[in-house]
Amino acid sequence: MSYIQLNGVHKGFGSGAGRTEVLADINLEIEEGEFVAVVGYSGSGKSTLMNLLAGLETPDRGEVIVGGETVTGPSADRGLVFQNYSLLPWLTVGGNVGVAVNKVWGRHDKAGRERRVDEALAMVNLSLAKGKRPAELSGGMRQRNSVARTLSTKPKVLLLDEPLSALDALTRSNIQDQILDIKAQEEQTIVLITNDVDEALYMADRVIPLSLGPGATLGPETAVPFPRPRDRCLINADPEAFRLRAEIVDYLLSEKEKERSAGDAPQVALPNIRPMDISMAKPSRFRGLRPRRKKVLTRA
Repeated sequence: MSYIQLNGVHKGFGSGAGRTEVLADINLEIEEGEFVAVVGYSGSGKSTLMNLLAGLETPDRGEVIVGGETVTGPSADRGLVFQNYSLLPWLTVGGNVGVAVNKVWGRHDKAGRERRVDEALAMVNLSLAKGKRPAELSGGMRQRNSVARTLSTKPKVLLLDEPLSALDALTRSNIQDQILDIKAQEEQTIVLITNDVDEALYMADRVIPLSLGPGATLGPETAVPFPRPRDRCLINADPEAFRLRAEIVDYLLSEKEKERSAGDAPQVALPNIRPMDISMAKPSRFRGLRPRRKKVLTRA
């Protein structure tokens, strides 16, 4: 049995005529220690899929199994890194990590908990920023603080919900490499949600596209053949990487084309107005827009 299984998972929101079926018939198996990336368009249901794995949502039909047990809620064994930093602004870098450590390892002595905080910060190279608050950090440092908070609980499964999408290219590359270093050290099972095909090919063992919704489902998977540790420059110049990228992008584009052909794209209703040519308007129409002069009272 695979370590993670999604069997016939369906998930929707709302009721009656306003109900939206987000995911339909999701079937996925992930081996222990594997790194799988799911790519797709924004709004296709990727975060919903991640919330199901994390136990923040429950499927309407089907089941999610991790480690042989059905997921019924959140667990410290499944650590989720959100797209936004979700840091508490009044706490320091160390304090934000300490929130998770105290929740999961509250029965341990204070020195042991502090050691776990320091270990997590060292993994993401934030040891020197331990006493700073989020407002004093760059975007990349805040995201690393968020990653450290999740790593501090020693999760068996690391769930990454587009954690790098808001970062600049250089910072994003650096944190990608740090995550891969952590993966080599901890040998965790990782699921990455992203809309960046290049990121998925560089980091993952398998890349699986998600079709467009409503009722999104998983498309054909792509095995990534590049050995670890990976060299970004070699992969970017490898003809096989070009071929794999083209296959994944072609699938995603074909999904977009199906949406256009079916006429399912949302229609935007424009207001029925006409622009006014102020050059032809009488000045009196704009009298009310002129600033009023203050009256000056003088003594007689």
